[in-house]
Amino acid sequence: MIATNKTHAPELSSWVESANAADCDFPIQNLPFAIFRRTGSTEAFRGGVAIGDQIVDLAALGNAGFINGDAGEALANGNKPTLNDLMGMAPKYWSALRLALSEALATGSASQETVSGCLVAQSDVEYDLPCVIGDYTDFYTSIYHATSVGSLFRPDNPLLPNYKWIPIGYHGRSSSIGISGQEFHRPKGQTKPPTADTPSLGACKRLDYEMEMGIYIGGGNAMGDTISIEDAEDHVFGLCLFNDLSARDIQAWEYQPLGPFLAKNFASTVSPWVVTNEALAPFRAAWSRDVNDPQPLDYLTGTQNSEQGSYDVELEVFVETAKMREGGEAPVKLSQSNFHHSYWTVAQMVAHHTVNGCNLRPGDFIGSGTQSGPSYEESGSMLELSNGGKQQIDLGNGETRTFLEDGDSVIMRGYCQRDGAARIGFGEVSALVLPAKD
Repeated sequence: MIATNKTHAPELSSWVESANAADCDFPIQNLPFAIFRRTGSTEAFRGGVAIGDQIVDLAALGNAGFINGDAGEALANGNKPTLNDLMGMAPKYWSALRLALSEALATGSASQETVSGCLVAQSDVEYDLPCVIGDYTDFYTSIYHATSVGSLFRPDNPLLPNYKWIPIGYHGRSSSIGISGQEFHRPKGQTKPPTADTPSLGACKRLDYEMEMGIYIGGGNAMGDTISIEDAEDHVFGLCLFNDLSARDIQAWEYQPLGPFLAKNFASTVSPWVVTNEALAPFRAAWSRDVNDPQPLDYLTGTQNSEQGSYDVELEVFVETAKMREGGEAPVKLSQSNFHHSYWTVAQMVAHHTVNGCNLRPGDFIGSGTQSGPSYEESGSMLELSNGGKQQIDLGNGETRTFLEDGDSVIMRGYCQRDGAARIGFGEVSALVLPAKD
């Protein structure tokens, strides 16, 4: 069971003053991880932890030599060019490092002078992927998204009969996952409009975003072994924001019979910061299935999953057009939803992924699938907002969209907030659409 402890105390404050602002994504109760270096430098990328508008440079902190024991072992793995070795450690090491960082950054800490020399401003850095992502699996956990999209692609059979029994997913391509801030060219592919007799090759005309959560696997399992739903939490290092960009016209032509392929492997984008599973403990909630729906099979049912399987994470999507950028206008919010709408939990995804003996490894990545909610305003994609391209989305400045246009930037943000806990955030993930290459 992921339990709260003194690192979550809402009254806890930091000597890093920016971390104490009410709307700060990275208060001392958060302490997420990323891989960074100073912008434009030849420094090695290394691990860092966010605190306010600063980053604790874990390599510099390791050189300071005052963090020892389990926390010291975790720190040694956290200051490498990727977080894979840290992710592969047992949860007790993650927790020990979190506690040591919390104590070092807390108001009144005896380590303030030492740690202050290990800080780098977030405004001065660039990020790399948090880890080497060996394998990537994308699930389909929002029943609202599945039903909405299914009704567009298969009006006579929108929700397939296996959906309520199995956490549906497909294996994606990890090489095309990039870090927030990336610019990507509009993909090309084969499409066949309903009015055409034959398919043709060309630039995607129905480019879309998908508002998802990303899950990083910690310690894995040997091939042939399974991870039980009760043990699944020990194998989850943390979560991030994930924009699984999609070429809907390419997808419509290729997805049957084997599912997504070129429509999904050109520019998926993750946020730099990984919010640890422990940091999210105050925002866990009970999970249950509607009594009128099939109840999960035994291997997908567990006490811990029922008591705190859900994550209360608010998710927002904004679009900034070239016109907005040139005119100094703020991006416009298109939708807002919450991860707690998910029909399947993170633990159920992990348990199902390994029930056949599939081996997960540290740094493997799971996409939650588009996180749409029950209302139109909670649609997690433009495919839903535009009703399959049939209606215009008003951006409020004289511009409209059905799908993304060249020059558009998609920005996603996420945060957790509730009474009795300090607000924590995920930062943001952004990606800019460039014209297709000749």
